Amino acid sequence: MTEPGEPDAVAEPDPADPPQPDGARHALADVALAEARVLPPNAARKRWPIALAKTVAIVALTGGAIFALSRTFGPTTWTFRLVSIAIGAGALVGLLFDPEIRRWVRAVSIDQWRAIDRESPRDPADAGNTSLRVMIILVTAAIALTLQEYLGSSDKFAKLVPYNGKYWELQGFMWWSGWRVLGYVILPMIAIACMPGERIRDYHVSLRGFFRHLWIYGVMFAAIFPLVILASKTDTFRHTYPFYRMANRSRIDLWSWEALYAVQFVALEFFFRGFLLQGLRRVMGANAIFVMIVPYCMIHYGKPMAETFGAIGAGLILGTLAMRTRSIWGGVLIHIGVATTMDVLALRGCPDMGSGKYCHP
Repeated sequence: MTEPGEPDAVAEPDPADPPQPDGARHALADVALAEARVLPPNAARKRWPIALAKTVAIVALTGGAIFALSRTFGPTTWTFRLVSIAIGAGALVGLLFDPEIRRWVRAVSIDQWRAIDRESPRDPADAGNTSLRVMIILVTAAIALTLQEYLGSSDKFAKLVPYNGKYWELQGFMWWSGWRVLGYVILPMIAIACMPGERIRDYHVSLRGFFRHLWIYGVMFAAIFPLVILASKTDTFRHTYPFYRMANRSRIDLWSWEALYAVQFVALEFFFRGFLLQGLRRVMGANAIFVMIVPYCMIHYGKPMAETFGAIGAGLILGTLAMRTRSIWGGVLIHIGVATTMDVLALRGCPDMGSGKYCHP
């Protein structure tokens, strides 16, 4: 039986059992998708609102203190950075000192990772042996990320394509978004097609787990929103967003940019929370999440440091939810919702639409 407070267990395979054929493995995957539950039984959740309220209060106070500090010392000074780190570390200690919060953190982290391990079909013969599957997944990931780094930026477009009119800069972001689709979706799908017995639908693209756990993503957005508000008041934020500085020129510019931005988020979630996690699940189980967050954090280099550090936590949370729900769409919703909110807040500090002046240099 499952202990109170732990996710519903899935029977672990007996090491003596023979490897499962693809048909049986697919059937088990379909059953796991239909029965996926992120949260433990109701009895174990009675105290969660209290723990969640405490967590939100501590995070809000910490964010408020850091924001006040930025107004006093400036967000680029070493005094601000060092004191902010100290405040953040103190808040983390305070969170983990509370037993209810510790139990809540364990329930949404370690217990979930153990449940992922129980749900993941394992072939004992894979243990300690070279895996062709892992090689294909990770080499494909390395190729996709390298191509995007050297060929997929809007700066690369500017070097290759001479100025050709008022939408030239927007075309650069079309180039950027198109390379994200190529690297994050098309190349991985080719790799999946090359692996016998693999189905794209198993790579966390189902909507079933998403709708069942939609409220979780709503809570996540509500928790992130105040932090985005605080960040939007900094000079670093205003000089970074929106990435397309002419988004305030016209509605065509704005909505074209937001559509391109949304498309690349769908591609990004498929790559990191679908292709990498499902591709490594059978060999690594929940450890695939920790492998995934390394390149996920690195693609944020060049953005504000706080956002890059935040990508580590976001990668852990979204990766865990994707593996438990077997759906990437919650991550897509969060990413598009947060990114759109950030752009809307940034645009409030831009010149009026149609003024002929743009958001930032």
